Amino acid sequence: MAAAGGGNPSSSRSSRDPRRRPPRDGYGVYVYPNSFFRYEGEWKGGKKHGWGKLLFKDGSYYEGEFVDGEITGEGCRLWASSGNTYSGQFVLGEPQGHGIMKYKAGGHYEGELSHGAREGHGHLVDPDGQAYWGSFHDNKRHGQGHMVFQNGDKYEGNWVQDRRQGHGVLCRADGSTYEGQWHSDVFSGLGNMTHCSGAIYRGMWINGHPVAQAKRIVITGPEVMDVAQGSPFTLSVQLRQDNGEVAKGEDGRVLKISAGVRYVQLPAYSEVSFFKVNKDSQETPIQTPFGFECIAYPLWSPKSGGLEPRAALESAGDLLPPKGELEPALASNTFRGQRDIPGGLPGENSSPSSWGRKPQCPEDCQRVEQGCAQFSDVRLGPPPPGYSPVFFLNDPREKADGRPRGGLGPGRTTPTMQDLPGGSRPDGVATAELAAAAFPGEYVIMIRDVTDPPFLGHTLPTAFKHLRVLGKGMDQRPHVPGEGPESPS
Repeated sequence: MAAAGGGNPSSSRSSRDPRRRPPRDGYGVYVYPNSFFRYEGEWKGGKKHGWGKLLFKDGSYYEGEFVDGEITGEGCRLWASSGNTYSGQFVLGEPQGHGIMKYKAGGHYEGELSHGAREGHGHLVDPDGQAYWGSFHDNKRHGQGHMVFQNGDKYEGNWVQDRRQGHGVLCRADGSTYEGQWHSDVFSGLGNMTHCSGAIYRGMWINGHPVAQAKRIVITGPEVMDVAQGSPFTLSVQLRQDNGEVAKGEDGRVLKISAGVRYVQLPAYSEVSFFKVNKDSQETPIQTPFGFECIAYPLWSPKSGGLEPRAALESAGDLLPPKGELEPALASNTFRGQRDIPGGLPGENSSPSSWGRKPQCPEDCQRVEQGCAQFSDVRLGPPPPGYSPVFFLNDPREKADGRPRGGLGPGRTTPTMQDLPGGSRPDGVATAELAAAAFPGEYVIMIRDVTDPPFLGHTLPTAFKHLRVLGKGMDQRPHVPGEGPESPS
């Protein structure tokens, strides 16, 4: 009786003191001698086996399946040091197989793991919301994969050690695409870039930069281009690399053509000028590489369309001197040699209904193909509103040597109205014809890169071509203020 009574307290103390011996079978709680681990769950043969929860002194825990004392099977683990959690398959205490890892810093991974690292196929979302679907090796993106970046860019292709390398396709949020070779996360090797502006580059890349990229615009042809007054002309343009070769790998850049007239600022009492620009229409001079400045000047095309004859005549009247000054002004040799110019622009019907017709503005932009572009049927128009041509009278030099001078320049001899183009036609018609083309003089053609947005963030510098307009039937170049013999003192 005493023995039995003595045994019951001992048995009761054993069940209340889990540190003495781990349970043999069934459900039990055991605190390990080092006090770092505490297990509560199923036992078999003195080992953790079945479903249980293992708690760590630092706050970490595992809850799930155990096999023969090891964490193996389905379970959930929290690491107190990092705050990360994992739910999925375990083998010998490590995440292995398929599972979901949630990171305290943000983001998550769902897919295959090996020895606690991402390995195989999976889906990773980082703290910035960037998402990757594809292959992993040693916890890094490696192999074939697809990624959506924070800025909206998308990439699909090969990865090596967390970097894009090999062949891949990048679709940027702005609509640009690149397909080709990569190395260390940048374009490297052969590849094609189709820019959101419509520009295209096909060729070699090194460290993210195209090897044969265009660096400048070149207008081919003579250094100074001579054009007969009122005649159309064609310009060939090339995009060239630093080494001077044509950038044949480039398509689609947008080039815009514009013109300027030589700007000469002289004292008010000077007898030499070209255009008088009204104060309200004062243009900002543009510096050219030819040693002089120019101001903007309109380009026209000989294509169909334009003002009705009456409107054209009224518009033309604003460009000419008052009627009382018309005969002596036009009688100068400014227009000598132009009697063969028909009533309209060259190539147009010269019937009265077409006299002074104003053609439509040309398509002033061209897209480059294989590094080249061409502007055809380019024509300089008459001076715009606010640009008043100055007609010169009685040059002292002409009085001295008795020889007339061609082009728009200082004073001339004074022929009669019969010398005007158009003969006996109404002076309104004749004046409209004179206003239908640019006056002889010095002009500049400019080709600008207006690709928008700029291709690869780079806008090519503007190209310039020096243009001289010669009066029809004239062999000499137009008069240039400040050049030639000095005026007699």
